[in-house]
Amino acid sequence: LEQAIAQTRRRDGHLALLFLDLDGFKPVNDRHGHRVGDELLRHVARQLKVCIREVDTAARIGGDEFAVILNDVAIRTGVERTAGMILESFKHPIIIDNALVSVGSSIGIAIFPNDGDDPTTLLANADTAMYAAKRKGKGAFCFFSEIKRELV
Repeated sequence: LEQAIAQTRRRDGHLALLFLDLDGFKPVNDRHGHRVGDELLRHVARQLKVCIREVDTAARIGGDEFAVILNDVAIRTGVERTAGMILESFKHPIIIDNALVSVGSSIGIAIFPNDGDDPTTLLANADTAMYAAKRKGKGAFCFFSEIKRELV
């Protein structure tokens, strides 16, 4: 994230940080065991890779949380399209070790430099936006800029 911010700053551009939390992961892990949970996390990683461009980055940052860096974003609709693709990719259950499992995702989005100009602030704001997405009813995404006014 530091490197992406530095490169984006040099180009005087924008990047989007998507903070994803899986909805319904804990029950899958509890009911079917850690092996199924681990395979589900690998499935999520593969789905993220399909939804983003080669110049973008996806990473698991812990537990059932992932971060996606969308480099060189010019317009909000491109970020919305990617977030929508990610949410759509989790709508169908999959079979792992003869268990039918499914998860959803809630996504918070922060844009550099508007919503933070360093990794810590950007991550915190994307996390705040993710919790706002969960309050919308899960399976949604929310931009930090949409909730920023409420926080002031």
